[in-house]
Amino acid sequence: MPARATNLNRHGAAVQLERELQVGSVVTLKNQRGTQISARVVAHLSAHKGIATYGVEFVDADDTAQNFWGITFPANS
Repeated sequence: MPARATNLNRHGAAVQLERELQVGSVVTLKNQRGTQISARVVAHLSAHKGIATYGVEFVDADDTAQNFWGITFPANS
């Protein structure tokens, strides 16, 4: 199902989609390059005009998670 990821970070993102998800459930995210990763729904952030926004975090902190968004995040200081 199509979704839009916003507020990207090294641990997950906010995901907007036209479907209800259960907090605590695990979903599979697929990026535009075809890479898939498991993510846990950690919060229902908002809903507006049929679009729900959820906070998700990657289940595993491996190389796939580090490179999933295709961007480099600044080092933690």
